[in-house]
Amino acid sequence: MYDVIVVGSGITGGWAAKEFCEKGFKTLVIERGRNIQHQGPEYTDMQMPWQIENRNKVPEIFSEEGRYSMIERKGYFKNATKQFFIDDKEHPISYPKESPFKWIRGYQLGGRSLTWGRQSLRWGVKDFQANEKDGNGVPWPIGYDDLAPWYAYVEKFIGVSANKDGLDTLPDGVFQKPWEMSCAEKFIAENLKKAYSDRHLIIGRSANITEPTKEQAELGRGQCQARSYCNRGCTFGGYFSSLSATLPAAKKTGNLTVVTDSIVETVDYDDKSGKATGVTVIDAHTKEKRQYRSKIIFLCASALGSVQILLNSKSKTFPNGIANSSGAVGHYIMDHFSGVIADAKVPGFDNKYSMGRRPIATYIPNYRHEQKDDADFIRGFGFQGTAQHRSNTGTTAKKVGIGAQVKNDSNQPGPWRFRAIMYGEMLPRFENYARLHPTEKDQWGIPILHIDARIRENERKMIKRAAIDIKEILSAGGCVDIKINEFPETKPIAVGDRVHEMGGACMGEDPKSSVLNKWAQSHDVKNLFVTDGACMSSCATQNPSLTYMAITVRAVDYAAKLFFKGQL
Repeated sequence: MYDVIVVGSGITGGWAAKEFCEKGFKTLVIERGRNIQHQGPEYTDMQMPWQIENRNKVPEIFSEEGRYSMIERKGYFKNATKQFFIDDKEHPISYPKESPFKWIRGYQLGGRSLTWGRQSLRWGVKDFQANEKDGNGVPWPIGYDDLAPWYAYVEKFIGVSANKDGLDTLPDGVFQKPWEMSCAEKFIAENLKKAYSDRHLIIGRSANITEPTKEQAELGRGQCQARSYCNRGCTFGGYFSSLSATLPAAKKTGNLTVVTDSIVETVDYDDKSGKATGVTVIDAHTKEKRQYRSKIIFLCASALGSVQILLNSKSKTFPNGIANSSGAVGHYIMDHFSGVIADAKVPGFDNKYSMGRRPIATYIPNYRHEQKDDADFIRGFGFQGTAQHRSNTGTTAKKVGIGAQVKNDSNQPGPWRFRAIMYGEMLPRFENYARLHPTEKDQWGIPILHIDARIRENERKMIKRAAIDIKEILSAGGCVDIKINEFPETKPIAVGDRVHEMGGACMGEDPKSSVLNKWAQSHDVKNLFVTDGACMSSCATQNPSLTYMAITVRAVDYAAKLFFKGQL
């Protein structure tokens, strides 16, 4: 028996554990993946290139066997990082052939907090107002002001390196020294200031420490070394992860228990009391079942992971899954989407070269909250991009030549080029859903998810406009030789590809149309909370992890107060 059970140990699970443990709650964290240690042997960031098997190339047989099909084309999926991602053959999902879905997962202690992109962006006022304004999805029951103090609380602890940009659409926060833009990026940014009042190129806001605080140093975290080996695990603790920060903080209290290799099958429910009583887990190796009991349960298993647990937790009161009286569990599945990639030459600066490997890109925030031209879509998009030198000859053997001339050319820097990728806001639609497959089960006997979430007409229109916009932006920024790759309408765009899946247990005021209230607390089951990506009612355009974290610490604060009042 525990005071609190937290399901999942990633971005939100680690935060829930830290906050409850520091408030004196005996807390159990349940992780379905294996146990690994911070700075342990699974971290490969200290290995030299010649020490990595296959020169960091992933064996082709994995692709032939379909083992990592959802992530194999991601640039950060290498031999040195594959240990942090699941094998698709061992963990299957189902989706329509015409509508592929990519669910990229990491099953280990710390989850995907070990491999996340670290872009830590607040949402703005208009992001929380969008659903109510245009009638799509369930209106948010909270606004920016509700989260602002919790954003600050999270930022101070994790360490966000950023510049104070003074943008209403992307509020400033508690920041450490920002990373510096390259000369080419500064050139573009200054030109955009002259050309636009609403389109800005800024340095990204990264959870990589540049000025360690006393609190961070006491947890063993050090300054980011700008090596850009983040996806290998960071021995320095320079970037925020559950393993480097929140779980160690929780452990210091003496109130933390962690069990790994334990797959939560169901949240258990007592029909008489109307409360969740705990969880049933399946041992990942022996496949034996056991139960844990608690007074409060926080689901932080990732958006789709929590949805799967909710739907599979059936009882007399909830025949369609716990907390699902509204029928909304599994609906409004979203992700950010791309569809436009731009590349352009930045003239000049031939006498300058970049140094180090900055861990974050630059960012063009969404400037389309209010449509002012002939746009035929709603919501908006932003861009993430980087300007860097490119060598005249790479290591891909695509250029003709041999011997001394090739070696000489390879050492000569080419021109500065800026590459940008669109991040669009997907509308929250009820018809984008995840449900339990009626017949197929995984190796532990749990029904797999069937996911049907599609890019639809509004998103396609946004892609067309984004292609026009980024060309105009780069031209105004002083770039030349602009090349735009716009995904054709005939090409399916896999939802989940941006690894920002959200929705499935949305927040809202009305229990008839939403799953959670403004505290991420179940409308139906008062001691059950869901604070990972499942709770999101819309997806905005910003990377969502900072918002997950703020929602989590706010929910823990509320749950603790209810508990001490005897109301849970």
